[in-house]
Amino acid sequence: MDLFDQQPTGSWHRHNNLSVYWYPDYIQSHMHLDPSATYGQLLEALNWQQGEVTVYGKKHLEPRLSAYYGEPNTGHSYSGKTITPQPWHPLLLTIKHTLEATLDTPFNAVLCNYYRNGSDGMGWHSDDEPELGATPTIASVSLGCPRQFNLRNKQNKIHKMTFDLGRGDLLVMADKTQRYWQHNITKTTQVTEGRINLTFRHIQPRR
Repeated sequence: MDLFDQQPTGSWHRHNNLSVYWYPDYIQSHMHLDPSATYGQLLEALNWQQGEVTVYGKKHLEPRLSAYYGEPNTGHSYSGKTITPQPWHPLLLTIKHTLEATLDTPFNAVLCNYYRNGSDGMGWHSDDEPELGATPTIASVSLGCPRQFNLRNKQNKIHKMTFDLGRGDLLVMADKTQRYWQHNITKTTQVTEGRINLTFRHIQPRR
């Protein structure tokens, strides 16, 4: 059975090795949680930090706040740093269990990003670190003010797709998407409110 065969609410987007599933308003329509209240609870409860990344040998503050939660032994490396998971927050655990039931896919960690306003963003990248495996499924839940989420093909950058994600939307990137596509969050002066993004993933535990 294909992923989401039993979920008529959303829609697949598949072409040029892209495999993306969009489920608008997932938090409210599927989990029956209020998106605004869920955003406020996570903003208040999670241990947000502004991290550093190394780019071409120089350290830079990330243009967003982040927090990482998950099972033990699911440390995650990217952009020249390794992050260690904090124990699951109950609300994150509730969302994780619901996603696992919806997708029939296990998750053992979540990277949470808080974009404080339009000045915060994320550069072009793929979630292709070795500990994610060759064809990872990344389930991304967005809360708060919608932001422009872009995808582009690595080999032919004119092939693009854009979603406005926020207020409880779910976007799933699966199959070979991370191998052949990149994604980013565009900075903009038009946005003055915040957005929280939860990217659930399965990390291959370190031994």
